[in-house]
Amino acid sequence: MAKRDFYEVLGLSRGATAEEIKKAYRGKAKELHPDRNQTSPDAEARFKEVNEAYDVLKDEQRKAAYDRFGHAAFEGGMGGGHPGAGGQGDFASAFSDVFEDLFGDFMGGRGGQAGRGRASRGSDLRYNLRVTLEEAYAGVPKSITVPGSHACTACNGTGAEGGAEPATCPTCSGMGKVRAQNGFFTVERTCPTCNGAGHVIKNPCRTCHGAGRLEKDRTLQVNIPAGVETGTRIRLAGEGEAGGRGGPSGDLYIFIEVREHTIFQRDGATLFCRVPVSMASAALGGEVEVPTIEGGRSLVKIPAGSQSGRQMRLRGKGMPALRGGGQAGDMVIELAVETPVNLTGRQREILREFDKIDADNNPETASFFKKVKSFWAAMKG
Repeated sequence: MAKRDFYEVLGLSRGATAEEIKKAYRGKAKELHPDRNQTSPDAEARFKEVNEAYDVLKDEQRKAAYDRFGHAAFEGGMGGGHPGAGGQGDFASAFSDVFEDLFGDFMGGRGGQAGRGRASRGSDLRYNLRVTLEEAYAGVPKSITVPGSHACTACNGTGAEGGAEPATCPTCSGMGKVRAQNGFFTVERTCPTCNGAGHVIKNPCRTCHGAGRLEKDRTLQVNIPAGVETGTRIRLAGEGEAGGRGGPSGDLYIFIEVREHTIFQRDGATLFCRVPVSMASAALGGEVEVPTIEGGRSLVKIPAGSQSGRQMRLRGKGMPALRGGGQAGDMVIELAVETPVNLTGRQREILREFDKIDADNNPETASFFKKVKSFWAAMKG
């Protein structure tokens, strides 16, 4: 079977530039690689065909010869004795050009970039901070102790004695990775000498033993803004773990949890306060003194005939909005009419007498039982 034209194999037209040839090969190599086409019986042959075409066209001299003589340029001794000519091509050489494109996502990126940098950013830290509702209302400064690491001052975070710069790793030449040829494939591994760092420390710092960091608790002052609620996150830039080899520190994230209150319940900027009132006060009306979150008091009027669950709103007595420009929510008072217990004989006598004459004073009761009677009548058919 006659060989296909190399330009046709790569999906190119004659006159394609070196960059176009390389780009086309990368696309075809990814598409036809046998590992990605295990169910296709001709995948390996097509992949070798693409590789052979690229092996010829990537070289200016061989490409010029092919453009002039076609496949005959590499038959019968023509072609300048290039190793592998006329066969499947120099597979390892060609494939190495796109090795990183094919497997970069699995091997940590292109060409060991991760190992080239001497410095590394420190990890971010999380700190859970519990505050009271009063503290969340007013906003307060808090002192916290954060366990973590900081840059070694003896070596300025480099890990080398006296702050000297680490030396480039002689094994990987600073790449952090080494390659080994295994038949058709190039295998890339983390450098065993520097463990991927790309550099080695010949004289480690005696204080931090080459780590560049020291473990130490730190005490920080944090300003808790008014209006925070559970789930609020405060970021302190540069207060996380120290970076490696003099790299930048990570950040500290403080997560707020507001404790439950014994009197107030919170829903965003609104506060709820359940206030018990006597049966007589609910029936006759009156006044009740309620607390407010800032420690003050408010006098609330109870309308005569109030029922349990009735709500009254105190404007501006709730929580401040975290980003509301000083605006505050409301406080909602909910009445809970309390039934008296431990009655004296005289109290029982008065209530019995009242019960006999209050037939027209319970409109909700009358309405309910009227509906009940209608329900029963409907059930009987």
